[in-house]
Amino acid sequence: MWSGRSSFTSLVVGVFVVYVVHTCWVMYGIVYTRPCASDGNCIQPYLARKPKLQLSVYTTTRSNLGAENNVDLVLNVEDFDVESKFERTVNVSVPKKTRNNGTLYAYIFLHHAGVLPWHDGKQVHLVSPLTTYMVPKPEEVNLLTGESSMQIEAEKKPPSALEEPVSHWRPRLALNVMVDDFVFDGASLPADVRRYMKMVQLGKAVHYLPILFIDQLSSRVKDLMVINRSTTELPLTVSYDRISLGRLRFWIHMQDAVFSLQQFGFSEKDADEVKGIFVDTNLYFLALTFFVAAFHLLFDFLAFKNDISFWKKKKSMMGMSTKAVLWRGFSTVVIFLFLLDEQTSLLVLVPAGIGAAIELWKVKKALKMTIVWRGLRPHFQFGTYSESERRTEEYDTQAMKYLSYLLYPLCIGGAVYSLLNIKYKSWYSWLINSFVNGVYAFGFLFMLPQLFVNYKMKSVAHLPWKAFTYKAFNTFIDDVFAFIITMPTSHRLACFRDDVVFLVYLYQRWLYPVDKSRVNEFGESYEEQPQRKPHAH
Repeated sequence: MWSGRSSFTSLVVGVFVVYVVHTCWVMYGIVYTRPCASDGNCIQPYLARKPKLQLSVYTTTRSNLGAENNVDLVLNVEDFDVESKFERTVNVSVPKKTRNNGTLYAYIFLHHAGVLPWHDGKQVHLVSPLTTYMVPKPEEVNLLTGESSMQIEAEKKPPSALEEPVSHWRPRLALNVMVDDFVFDGASLPADVRRYMKMVQLGKAVHYLPILFIDQLSSRVKDLMVINRSTTELPLTVSYDRISLGRLRFWIHMQDAVFSLQQFGFSEKDADEVKGIFVDTNLYFLALTFFVAAFHLLFDFLAFKNDISFWKKKKSMMGMSTKAVLWRGFSTVVIFLFLLDEQTSLLVLVPAGIGAAIELWKVKKALKMTIVWRGLRPHFQFGTYSESERRTEEYDTQAMKYLSYLLYPLCIGGAVYSLLNIKYKSWYSWLINSFVNGVYAFGFLFMLPQLFVNYKMKSVAHLPWKAFTYKAFNTFIDDVFAFIITMPTSHRLACFRDDVVFLVYLYQRWLYPVDKSRVNEFGESYEEQPQRKPHAH
């Protein structure tokens, strides 16, 4: 019969497998569309007739365009070939209304060549805002010299104005046309493509006009430009590329997902983090990333579950490095504050906050701390240590003494270097960034005291090996993606140092095999465990 814990773990793994299979089925339904099998209810592609097309891009301050008045033609591509991609940069005049924190729209028309779009009954068009509202990024200054490239302009504005959203320019407009000669089944027309289709009756057959699509995922926060009152022209890069039906449907679903995040209260920057996952990654590699991320999530859960279970039952700190636990608690809090200061996406911030709370709970367990409330004032009480725990503490202190000779000069030197050469928004930002750089660069040093304690005690039975194993799997996964995907060098080194330390742990486990005379994972030896009474016959 299964125990409660194993049954719960098996249930979670089963749900995970069902989720992965269901996601694969949904993705297959998105990228694969069933073609029309009969001639009675088929919708033919208008592009198969090889019409002569023209692409026109207009700008206006109106969201609804009824006529050709009050519009500016910014790009006109005659003899437009849907098979040939291009990229052109044009200068767009910025109206006074837009300069006064207004909005500017782009109207993209695909119509027959030589005919104005307003006079073409078979034209297709889409509208896209060229501006968005965001709070301007705080200006970064050197904390010692006070140098800032926009210091004078910032001083002219009241403090409240610097925190209000202002109009930003989107300098890129990415266009796509679905070029597959695909014959749709009118009885099972996909809803995602249907809203982008415009159909006409030509003789006895129904045709769908070219499907025009605007890639909103290519518009990134890092490319946005603040629109000042003195700005009269701004550059706009118009790019075009063909797109297949499967990729079109996938891109529509991804844009809808990003839009849903914004509807639920996620900011523009939060949505931009999600955009980066799709835009900066190959489609096939993105599918691989999903599977790896799913297993990463599963291992995270199992590591979390076993770690909590281990520390919940732990009564003794014998063989455990208290200073290593303190360091993990400090480092996770610093990383959480860093992500909070950088206004990182909630998708990353929330798990980091939960992890920091768990590490602080482990610090409380390691210090044997209890909190007694006397009115509104908390009082902290600490438990006593046994003789074996005090001996472990001596080994831990000895290891930290050796590490301090290397650690303190490195941290002080790194902080001084960042203060002299790097610009930050405030002293708080500099302090958090210095701590984070120290965590990434020298954090592996704080893993060494536990190795030293293991060496002195000639035992590794006191470590949570199940949680270690799951964390190791995730570390190896992080290694692969840290070198495939562009990541900071400090993050790559952090992944590599975790591998090295875990390999040393494995070597120590082989070197110090567990027997009945050594402590188990709950800090108990075989002799200390209560002996069961024999059953009476």
